[in-house]
Amino acid sequence: MKRLEGKVSLITGAGQGIGEATALKFAREGAVVIICDVKQAQVDAVAQACRAAGAQADGYVMDVTDRAQVDAVVAQTLAKHGRIDVLVNNAGITQDARLQKMTIEQFDSVIDVNLRGVFHCSQAVASHMTGQGSGVILNASSIVGLYGNFGQTNYAATKFGVIGFTKTWARELSPKGVRVNAVCPGFITTPMLATVPDKVLDELAAKVPLKRLGKAEEIANTYAFLASDEASYINGAVIEVDGGLTL
Repeated sequence: MKRLEGKVSLITGAGQGIGEATALKFAREGAVVIICDVKQAQVDAVAQACRAAGAQADGYVMDVTDRAQVDAVVAQTLAKHGRIDVLVNNAGITQDARLQKMTIEQFDSVIDVNLRGVFHCSQAVASHMTGQGSGVILNASSIVGLYGNFGQTNYAATKFGVIGFTKTWARELSPKGVRVNAVCPGFITTPMLATVPDKVLDELAAKVPLKRLGKAEEIANTYAFLASDEASYINGAVIEVDGGLTL
């Protein structure tokens, strides 16, 4: 029996990076994977890869900041599969600048995707999950959401906020059988780090006790465990997956 056999799992930001790795991991673990992202080509490619891994997979172009799109994808998924068992709120962006130089547009865009988007998706599935008496919501926070980071006022605020969501929803939803947890990745080799110079990446890796950056698959493995029945008593947790960076 695979760990996520038959669990209908909606993953946002699934077109690349950690989201793509999570979709593929869930596919290998037997989940029905609902791939959501803003670029059609990426959605199609990941959906095809999930099917190649033997999973049922649907792909949707969905902007988490657009509530109508979110509601439509949830409705289509319920119409087709009859349930949603797991939501992975992975979609996120960065628009970095120091406090004095950050534009309102930079601030708002990150808040809209990383915070408002998590709210939209979670609210859209919450009533269904509580109605069926089971479900898992997994929120992507970050070690930046625990300790802050230079030049990331907006990003840090959203990732702190996601932890607040997680703690609150775990209290509200778990009496109806829905678990809510957050994962805080450290520095992971994804497209989000593609613009960072190699020298800086080497310096970051040197600060990690494991002496390397993380892999997207290592975050995906954590999500898969938390989504599974093996994690049935983990609720309201904030789990750092950072190689010991914050020790």
